[in-house]
Amino acid sequence: MIGRILDKLVFGATLLIALQIPLLLDHYQQFLSGLYESTRWQVEGYEETAMKYEYASVLAMIRHHLQNDVKSVREDAQQKLATLERYEDLRIGMRLFASDQFIEKVVYVFNPSRYSYLQKTVQNFQIGIPLSATGFAFGVVSAVIINLIVTWPIAALSKRIRRRKRRTDTSPVS
Repeated sequence: MIGRILDKLVFGATLLIALQIPLLLDHYQQFLSGLYESTRWQVEGYEETAMKYEYASVLAMIRHHLQNDVKSVREDAQQKLATLERYEDLRIGMRLFASDQFIEKVVYVFNPSRYSYLQKTVQNFQIGIPLSATGFAFGVVSAVIINLIVTWPIAALSKRIRRRKRRTDTSPVS
């Protein structure tokens, strides 16, 4: 009886946690979208400056600035290069979130290299229930699988103990 109650509690807790993943993905997508737009705005500014001063590309301008004698110009070029790299990563993320690849989104969000983004998203996260069929299905299926993984060994061990107990209770006393 206690085993069945624990099984239901584990399933319920797992279901509640698994249902939060789709909501977290939605919040993350909103965060990513805002970051993408602000970074895109910066990169467009770099492109305008490169065109204004007749550089072949933003990278050509940055390479030229990296060779400058003035340290602040070189450091600014390094920052611009880092912004371009972040912009490229954000573009990949935006393309991924535009698709219906749920598992790939989960992998992208929980990638250790993007932990700071996830941390910022979690700060503003509010618990709820997903309204999409995909999100709800993910929560239920994940809860069932995790529940089986967690409770199966316990149930198997419990069954084995009961069998041994029955054998010892029914064996003749010598």
